[in-house]
Amino acid sequence: MTSTQEMTQVQSCSVSSCSYNESSSCHAGAITIAGDHAHCGTFVEISFRGGGDRNGLVGACHRAECRFNDKLECTAASVQVGAGTDVADCLTYEAR
Repeated sequence: MTSTQEMTQVQSCSVSSCSYNESSSCHAGAITIAGDHAHCGTFVEISFRGGGDRNGLVGACHRAECRFNDKLECTAASVQVGAGTDVADCLTYEAR
């Protein structure tokens, strides 16, 4: 199991409508990458901001065919989240 110090950081998020985004920075405790196109499963669009004074991390990656996926954990140096196939996708995703 990976400790939080070893978890991949969300370097940037261009999804300004996400309630965890503040100034292009993710403030979720940990995001999950899932779905059929590396979607940020933590994306939420509500009337207030969440998260707090922390940098977002990648808690889990369900995209087993991603070259950065090792036993459902992200090994990329950092990830970027933004518009891809959907409004909030992992733009760092690369197929093996």
